[in-house]
Amino acid sequence: MNSEDSEGNLETLQEYIDWCFDVIVMKKNQNACSPVKSETPSSKRSRPADSPEITSPTGKSFTDILDSIDKRLSSFDVRLSLVEILHREFKSLRESLEFSQQQVETLAAENASLRDSVKSLTENVTHLNEENKKIKETVIDLQARSMRDNLVFSGIPESAEEDAEATVKSFIKTYLKLPEDTVENICFKRVHRLGAKKSGTPRPRPIVAKFGYFKQKEQVKSRGRELKGTDFSVNDQFPKEILERRKVLFPIRRSLIQKGSRAVIAVDRLYMDGRLYRDLSTTPWLY
Repeated sequence: MNSEDSEGNLETLQEYIDWCFDVIVMKKNQNACSPVKSETPSSKRSRPADSPEITSPTGKSFTDILDSIDKRLSSFDVRLSLVEILHREFKSLRESLEFSQQQVETLAAENASLRDSVKSLTENVTHLNEENKKIKETVIDLQARSMRDNLVFSGIPESAEEDAEATVKSFIKTYLKLPEDTVENICFKRVHRLGAKKSGTPRPRPIVAKFGYFKQKEQVKSRGRELKGTDFSVNDQFPKEILERRKVLFPIRRSLIQKGSRAVIAVDRLYMDGRLYRDLSTTPWLY
C-alpha cells in the first residue's frame, strides 16, 4: 500500500467518525425534545424489520462500518501478536548469534595461540633433529676414529681353543707373504673373533685385530692384493652405519670407473676426479 492510498483511507475513516459524531448529537437532541420511552431488553434486542437504518454518506450502514473496523482491528491484533512472537524469536536468535560470535572469537584466539605453539614446537623439533643428527654423526665419527687402527680378517678357519693373535700372524706370513721377522715385530693391542660362536654355522667368524702402530696396520692392509681369487679378505673396520653407506657408494664408484672417471672411497665419502660426490637421494648423510 502506497502513501496516497493510506491518506485516502484516513480521510474516509475521518468522514465516518465525523458522521457518527453528527448522528450521536442529533439523537441526543431528539431524546431531549421527546418523552422518554421505556424499552424492555427484548425490545432493545429486536427491531422491526422495517425500521429505518442509519446509513453513512457513502451508502454503508453504521453497523457494517463498525464491523469492518472491528475486523480490521482484529486483523491488526493478530498481526501484532505475530510480530511480537517474531520479535521474541529474533531477540533469542540474536542473543544466540552473539553468544556464538563470542565462542567463535574465543576459539579463534585459542586457535591462534595453538598455531603459535605448534609453530614453536615445529621449530624446536627441527632444531632438535638437526642437533640429533650432528650428535649422531659425531658419535659415528668417534667410533670410526677408534677403529682406524683395526683390520678385519675374514675367511680364516676357526678352531677350538685357538690363539687369535697367533692365528692372525700365521695368516699374514702365509697368505699376505710378509717376511717372518716383520710379522714377529707387529704389535697388537687386541685380537679376537667377532660375535658369539654359533653351532651349525660353517662360515668362520671374522677376526678383528687392533694394531699398536698405524703404519704396521697400513703395511698389512697394503698386502691385501695377495688375496685376490681366494676366499679370504682384509678390510678396515667401520661402524655399522658407515658400512651401510659404503654399500651404497661401491656400485656408484664402479659405474664412474666404467665411464672413465677416477673414483675413490674414503670412509663414507666418494671422490670423483678429486671432487666430493654429493647427491641428496643417494648420499643424504652429507646434507
